[in-house]
Amino acid sequence: MSESIENNSVEIETVDSDIVNRTRELAADAQRVVVKAGTNSLTDGASNLDTSRIDKLVGDVVGLLEQDKQVILVSSGAVGAGKGQLGFSNETIEESQALSTIGQSQIMRCYTESFDRYDQTVAQILLTENDFEDPDRFTNFTNTIETLLEWGVIPVINENDAVATEELRIGDNDMLSSSVAIGVDADLLITLTDVGGVYTDNPKENLEAERIEAVGSNYAEVQQLIDDSSTASFGGIQTKVTGARSVSEHGIPAVIAKFTEPDVLAKIGTSKAVGTIFVPTNGLSNNAETTQNDV
Repeated sequence: MSESIENNSVEIETVDSDIVNRTRELAADAQRVVVKAGTNSLTDGASNLDTSRIDKLVGDVVGLLEQDKQVILVSSGAVGAGKGQLGFSNETIEESQALSTIGQSQIMRCYTESFDRYDQTVAQILLTENDFEDPDRFTNFTNTIETLLEWGVIPVINENDAVATEELRIGDNDMLSSSVAIGVDADLLITLTDVGGVYTDNPKENLEAERIEAVGSNYAEVQQLIDDSSTASFGGIQTKVTGARSVSEHGIPAVIAKFTEPDVLAKIGTSKAVGTIFVPTNGLSNNAETTQNDV
């Protein structure tokens, strides 16, 4: 008999433990990893860049490099860091775009200084949706990624907020990281956030909310729960779940985990139970000839 967990309105079947364990092994074996860090993982309550948080993230990423993995970092925070730099609290779209240019330079300076502690070089790439839709631009992007990784350089990717319009915006860096992971044939997507994964309710408001260990065949129930319990219409857990689901449909496992978790990336890299893991659903993964249906 399958087990389940419940919130007030939705009963969620748990994913078979064998499938969960094999997905964790698949994630641990990943050679090319996309790590997405959200704004809250990089800034404090006043939108100032938090160097201690950035140093932790960088140390975790370097830990993956020491396991001979390739890492692509998708980093949010440009607009937020710009707000912190100038003390803005509200802004128009034009001001938001201008703030992103200030914040982006601050973020890259912090990343460069932090990675310098490990003699690790980083490179900045700013993207819009056109870069994924135009074949020539997409080819140029993937060629650049391959060259940087061949050189041992970590690409740091963000949306190009300075030029993105409503028609051009990818929509959220959760979706950007998903598009990047699929586009560069990554083996794993890790989304770091300020909560410990996907929960049966908002864990910031409900202390009895339970963490959902894995999402796979129970996705419809999880999606309904997220729709019922979330209030953010842009960003938030909805886009993280959507992005993770998108890569899982391309055979790539995904993990949503808390950025403050000690050695969070190392734990994922050694098959530990961290956050919420998404089971690949359609097609073959890059590292194993198994799908959720035949595990």
